Amino acid sequence: MTPQTGHAPKPKKQQMKKVFSLAFLAIALMAASQVNAQNKIGYISTEELISIMPETQKADSNLQQFRGALIQNAQDKQEALETAIEKFNKDSATMSNSVKDVKRGELQKMLQDLQQEDQRIQQQLQQRQQELIGPINRKAFEAIQAVAKESGYGYILEKGALLVAPPGDDVLPLVAKKLNLKLPAQQQNSQQRPAAPAR
Repeated sequence: MTPQTGHAPKPKKQQMKKVFSLAFLAIALMAASQVNAQNKIGYISTEELISIMPETQKADSNLQQFRGALIQNAQDKQEALETAIEKFNKDSATMSNSVKDVKRGELQKMLQDLQQEDQRIQQQLQQRQQELIGPINRKAFEAIQAVAKESGYGYILEKGALLVAPPGDDVLPLVAKKLNLKLPAQQQNSQQRPAAPAR
């Protein structure tokens, strides 16, 4: 009667980055409506931008700690159920039928609650992830908008999201500077993006 519980899949940083990129694919395209119509075009990899923001590392750490607490809570519930089952099996010989029925009902309720734990963990993790993503999204998008306005870009598009695109500037260094972020060495010289199919 001992239940078997699974472990919730571990949220990965790549999954969080994918969520960021999908969100920015839509909102980065909206930058054109925030500035005067111009021909100047910029591109940015929001995944790269998000990856160098210190808030992202903090969000990842927060999410992992939260996941660990949820998993520990599930394990505690499982241990409590196993202890209750062991005690019932030990004491049932001296119990009346009525008491046995009550105890079996309690054990069944504990088992059902434990069987739903994985789903609850997933839901709570998704909710926490959205709570953590929101402020980071807003901060990054506001920086992109500010760079578009200050530098005269009519369009800032998601890098690599378009199959065909005209040449334009890689504005990641400008946005990083706006946010007081330091780019990795391999990204510092990436200023131009030629028109090429996304791979």
